[in-house]
Amino acid sequence: MSARGARMGDRLTLHYRLSCSGREVVSTFGSDPETFVLGSGEIDPRLEVHLLGLPVGVHTTLRLGPGEAFGAHDATLIHWLPRADFDPTLDLKRGHTVEFTLPNGQTLNATILDVNETDVQVDFNHPLAGLPVEFEIEILALE
Repeated sequence: MSARGARMGDRLTLHYRLSCSGREVVSTFGSDPETFVLGSGEIDPRLEVHLLGLPVGVHTTLRLGPGEAFGAHDATLIHWLPRADFDPTLDLKRGHTVEFTLPNGQTLNATILDVNETDVQVDFNHPLAGLPVEFEIEILALE
């Protein structure tokens, strides 16, 4: 009898590593694994779909093409915002990430692209949007 694969609603414990262009972005290998419920919105659904059907014990690396992991880069998500809208204690430098809280309490992260005396250009795309990603997975438990 074969092991059952992961399904939506399952509680999944795994190690994972995301790499892009040969650079490790995040990894749980060598530390505590992550546990989450499939379909709960805790991870990007474009990554989550690759976990469906995988049984406990599988250890694999997926090579996802540009846009497959975090979507295509969307130029409409780049905005100029008044510098006065930012906390004056923030270090507004190119490449830094800033967090915005929406009226409903959700938070969005944006990367600073440019800063001038009056405005800040921010990109609300995921930093890996439109890029090829390697997604290494080791499934440890499934409930």
